[in-house]
Formats: sequence, C-alpha cells, structure tokens
Amino acid sequence: MKPIWIVDDDQSIRFVLEKALLREQLPTRSFSNARDVLAALNNPGEEAPQILVSDIRMPGGSGLDLLEKVKAKYPGLPVIIMTAFSDLDSAVSAFQGGAFEYLPKPFDLPKAIELIRRAVQESQREEYADEGMGETPEMLGQAPAMQDVFRAIGRLSQSNVTVMITGESGSGKELVARALHKHSPRASGPFVAINTAAIPKELLESELFGHERGAFTGAQAQRRGRFEQADEGTLFLDEIGDMPFELQTRLLRVLSDGHFYRVGGHSAIKANVRVIAATHQDLEMRVQQGAFREDLFHRLNVIRLRLPALRERREDIPMLTRHFLQHSAKQLGVEPKRIADSALAALEGFSFPGNVRQLQNVCHWLTVMAPAQVIEPKDLPPEIGVLKGHAAAAAPSAGPAEGTTPVHSGVYEGSEPDGVASPEAAAPATVMVWPSEHGLAPAAPAPLTGWEVELEDEALTLLRSGHGEVWDTLTRRFEARMIQAALTNTRGRRIEAAHKLGIGRNTITRKIQELGLDKKLALASEE
Repeated sequence: MKPIWIVDDDQSIRFVLEKALLREQLPTRSFSNARDVLAALNNPGEEAPQILVSDIRMPGGSGLDLLEKVKAKYPGLPVIIMTAFSDLDSAVSAFQGGAFEYLPKPFDLPKAIELIRRAVQESQREEYADEGMGETPEMLGQAPAMQDVFRAIGRLSQSNVTVMITGESGSGKELVARALHKHSPRASGPFVAINTAAIPKELLESELFGHERGAFTGAQAQRRGRFEQADEGTLFLDEIGDMPFELQTRLLRVLSDGHFYRVGGHSAIKANVRVIAATHQDLEMRVQQGAFREDLFHRLNVIRLRLPALRERREDIPMLTRHFLQHSAKQLGVEPKRIADSALAALEGFSFPGNVRQLQNVCHWLTVMAPAQVIEPKDLPPEIGVLKGHAAAAAPSAGPAEGTTPVHSGVYEGSEPDGVASPEAAAPATVMVWPSEHGLAPAAPAPLTGWEVELEDEALTLLRSGHGEVWDTLTRRFEARMIQAALTNTRGRRIEAAHKLGIGRNTITRKIQELGLDKKLALASEE
C-alpha cells in the first residue's frame, strides 16, 4: 500500500500520527512544510501518496494552497485538512477546495485514525473504480438483466430491423435507442427523437410528417417533419402507446411502403428511416381496448427489448450512483462528492419508482445539497427514507451472518410517477431474512435492562413522530447524562471525570461546550 503523507510544522503532531498509524500497519511519510511535499509530488521517481493529511497554517505555504495544487495534479487523492484555528472561513475553503474532511485541533487520536482509515478505504475504492471502468461507457450495468440487453444490442448491431423497447418510465429507453443507432449501419446518419405524448394531438401530425406553406393557419413556410429529418438515420418514437388513433394509420403506411405526404402536400416523399419505438404501457392491453391498432402493433413489435426497472438490478446502483455524482459535479464545475458504503446501502434498499432517472436526480441533489465531501446516510434526501417497515424494526438485533445478504421487500408511500405501479406497492411490510452459517436463525439477543428499554421506547416515539434527527438528539442526551454523572462523582473535577469515562480531557471540555453543560454547571456551583 502507498504511504500516508503527513504535513505539519509541529513535530509532536507528526510523531503522534506516525506512531498511531504504524500501530494500524499503515505506512507513513512526514513533511514539515508544503514546499517539500510539492517537490516530492513533482519528482517523477516518487510514488503519489494514498492520502494526504495536512495542517492549514505552516511556514512556507498554507495547507489550502497545497490542497489546490495537489487537487490540480491528483483530483482523486483524498486530502484531510487539520487546523487549530477552527473558524468558518477555513472550513468552507477546505471543502470548496475539495478536501475529504476537515479535522479541527485538538483532536482525539482514535477519531483521527478512524477518519484516516475512511479516507484510505475511499482512495482504494476510487482506484478500483478507475481501473475497472476506464472510460465511462454509454450505458452501465452489471446485472444479468442488463447484460441481456447489451447482448441484444450487439446482435442487432448490423441490422436495420424495427425494434420495440418496453420498460417503466425513467428506465433508460432512449439510451438503448441511441445505442442501437450508434452500433448500426446507420450510425453516420441522424438520430431524431420525438415524444409522441408530449406534443398536442393537433400538432403531432405536422411534427412527424411536416407541412406545406399555407396548409393551415400559421403555416407561413414549408417545414420538414421528423421523418424527413431522420432520412438515412434512425427515428425514435418515444411513448408510442399515446399516439392518437387516427395518426396510427398514417404511421402504418410509412412503415409499410416508406412513403408519406406532408400536411397539405400532394407529392409523396420517400423516407429511408429505421424506426425504433418505446412505451411504458402494455400495448397488447391497448390493442384489446381498441386504443391501438393491432396491425401497427405487429409492425412495430418485430424485435422487443424489455428494460428492467432499477429495483430489479439493485447491484448496479453503486456504479450508477458514482457515475451520476461524477457527471453532476462536472456539470456544476465542482469537486465530485464521494459516498459512504452505508449511504449506498440505503440507496440499494430504496425501491426507486422513478428508476434510473430518479437516481440521477438524487445524485444531482446530493451534489448541491450534501454538506460534506463524503455523503453519509443522514445526507440523503427525505424521500429515500419513505419505506414502510424499516429493517431495524423487523430484523433481529443480531446482524446478518458474514457473506449473506438480507432479503427484503419495501412498500413505497405515495403515488408512482407516470401511472407506473411498482410491484412492491402491493407488498406487505418489510420482511428481513438473515440466513445463518448453519441454516438456523441467530440466537436471541440478551434481555434489555430497564434503561435500555426506556431508550428504545423513546427512540420509537421519536421515529414515529417523524423527528428528523433522532440519532443526534438521543446521542446528545446520552452524552450529557454521562458527563454530568461523572462530574457529580468527581465533584466537578473534569480531568478526573474524563479519565473515569475513558475519554481525553480535550474531549470532555469540547463536549461540555457543545452540549451547553458549562452554563448548567456554572448555575449549579452558584447554588
């Protein structure tokens, strides 16, 4: 493993971090100033670090300047900024510069090591993703269902046959259509897309076939329609199931003999166009209802490709999430956010009724709204937590056996977009199955003590009330009670109280300030 570089003009800080990291079997290299770091990075014979931990204020160059230069050369390198000056400007500047995390001094050594370990894991994960993906392909998917789609695109690569793409809204039907065009003999021709559901009925005919000057009020000039624009290329008809019935007859004629007339025209026009259609509707049902022509259905349904919903390919969610975070950051001109495994697990457990499009929107939201460079579960948008029967309520207290996967189904509260009903909408509350090594259920947890029962009851009360910060609220109350009990036991002697609690004196001082206990202690002493 590559070493962790530590940059600080304080020798004691370097020494403490070096020793602690070596105990964790993490190699280190130390520098006392930014100049030496930049010289090492610019040396062709030097290996780049795994992560960089740098002070913010040092002689000969600040940590923020160093961060900017390091990020310009190694944009994926996690950088942790340390400072004894815990001011807002420093924190904001560090995160805006792309820092992995901001570590104020004085810090608890175990927490600092835990943070460095997280940065190392993120660095290794990014390296693996870079090696595995290389240049981002036009479509992403490792799930078997997506591999079937890729194979079908490959088989159709030398064909001009008409294709029907089915799948829920937001599952990526246009991406498949573009891939079919790109890998076809018509790749050098135009790709023209039109959503038949998005254009008013009275305008759709002109959009498809064009019109002659004076054909109707407002037609002041001749206009070429989408069929003419797509000549020698591909025309993608999205949401074909919503096409008005009377226009279906004209479309059938074009597909049959390749000829059509502009609106108001008298001369037949030849169209050399490959048609790819898509719909989220059940066209067989539409045919039975008399809303879709059966002969047109069979003309379009030569080859059918079904795109899986995102909930059917959950294993692709981590890859897609990282891709969309990179893409959103590039669009906004900011440093890409990274996402913790726990946050990815929350995304994988969500049903995504809006499919890939919804995940893309979530990633764009996180790029703008997540407060830190590493996205944690608490940073996810509110709708991600709308699953009924949360796993914590239904699962046993013991975790799953190593190497096993929890099996669950979710119930999404709220309407499905575009009238698409999720199969999970009819599912019962979440059921978690935890297979064990011997095929038996895990052992029952030890019975709870009185205060643990009360804590669980309080947590359930807050969760059911929709309280948004249950973890922080209860943690603060728990820490406050422990510190007050320790100070009562030691008659206010903070160092002794910290020792008895097993924490550092800086930690107890910081916690007393954060929890507002200093005012309470002052009032108690006056009484």
